[in-house]
Amino acid sequence: METSEKATITVETTVHAPVDKVWEYWTEPKHITKWSFASDDWHAPHAENDLRAGGTFVTRLEPKDGSFGFDFGGVYDEIRTNEFISYTLGDGRKVSVTFINQENDTKIIEVFEAEETHSIEQQKEGWQAFLDNFKKYSELSIGQAG
Repeated sequence: METSEKATITVETTVHAPVDKVWEYWTEPKHITKWSFASDDWHAPHAENDLRAGGTFVTRLEPKDGSFGFDFGGVYDEIRTNEFISYTLGDGRKVSVTFINQENDTKIIEVFEAEETHSIEQQKEGWQAFLDNFKKYSELSIGQAG
């Protein structure tokens, strides 16, 4: 049995949009495929999301050149609409995402257990890039829709 606790990493951002819209853009596959990648030379051609405790999710991530790809997925542990999501990744690591309503803004705080292949700094930068991409996509899209 493993006795050492995994290091946790926190990334966060504030999205200039109401929490109900931020939640929608975070959780609906038609939006996930538009933001769930770290850089413009990648994309997410497919996403599935069964947003309930015990439900599963998967997002396919690939470089745009099609050279390879991988599925990012797991199982939801807890869902509180417009407030909180926790899940367990396929490799057993835990992730939590908190959505804090701040009038017309939403603060997102994502905490995840580190893996052992990449440095803490590399992991933090990668997950922050996803979060920054979400902020950019959702603010632009919600602004156009609103």
